[in-house]
Amino acid sequence: MNGDKPLDCLVIGGGPAGLTAAIYLARFHMDILVVDEGKSRASWIPCTRNVSGFPEGIKGTDLLGRMRDQAQKYGAKILTERVTKLERDEGNCVFTATWGSGCVQARKVLLATGVTNRRPPMDEALHDDALARGLIRYCPICDGFEVTDKKVGVIGSDSHGVAEAVFIRSYTADVTLIAPDKALSLKPEDQERLKEAGIGCIDGPALAAAISDEFIVVETAEGPHTFDTVYPALGSDTHVQLADLVGAALNKDCNITVDSHQRTSVPGLYAAGDVVIGLDQISHAMGEGGVAATTIRNDLCTEQPRLREPTEAMEEAESGS
Repeated sequence: MNGDKPLDCLVIGGGPAGLTAAIYLARFHMDILVVDEGKSRASWIPCTRNVSGFPEGIKGTDLLGRMRDQAQKYGAKILTERVTKLERDEGNCVFTATWGSGCVQARKVLLATGVTNRRPPMDEALHDDALARGLIRYCPICDGFEVTDKKVGVIGSDSHGVAEAVFIRSYTADVTLIAPDKALSLKPEDQERLKEAGIGCIDGPALAAAISDEFIVVETAEGPHTFDTVYPALGSDTHVQLADLVGAALNKDCNITVDSHQRTSVPGLYAAGDVVIGLDQISHAMGEGGVAATTIRNDLCTEQPRLREPTEAMEEAESGS
């Protein structure tokens, strides 16, 4: 796919941020390509009810499918591959992206590579089944409403786990913090927060051992415990490898640093979505994708104005008049 003329923009990542940007860019009449590994965190979501316009909710894979269809309707090309290398030619300011079966050049690149949640120690098939049933959840901002007055376990052992347990406590009175791999060791201020909120604690190691249609069993140092839902609060890994290859600045949390228009520290490189610090929400990622696409369009047009040529129909109408 490496032709003589570079693409206007290469979008790496096909989650809500990347696909929103692709829709915008395609409708700006830009020559673009989306390269997506097919592992968007949004695809994990059994049903999201925080996306406006879907009052009954929508499955993550269905939402992504609709967005892909919409982008392709306006001319965006989408390729299922994993970009493994990104380079920038300082001379002509053109990027080259490489994947297993080829490469492409582009004047601008948008990184929408997202993050991966760290999973609790359990069999992968069991995890995926529990996730589909809502027995394991990763985002209380997204779906805390669904655990209202339920029995909830939070697997985590640091301030992040404490903060998540306290957040969920506003939905239900029955919240327990479980250490993932050893006895809980918390700062005094975190212990006080848990005490004030009435949140119980259980020492680990924790292993999600069984599920049914209605509950999940977690084995702990104190024996088995049954919950309606478990939230792993184990952190996440941000996919910044490509940004690092071209020298883009990262913040202390290993997110890509951007300005208010989604520009990174590398000219011509942009970032949007969960790979940028933010709410880790679909709506937020979509917003950043729209901002990034508009910035890319404007930056390209500043470098080389885009003046659309008259169509044959327009010329015929003018000659007829």
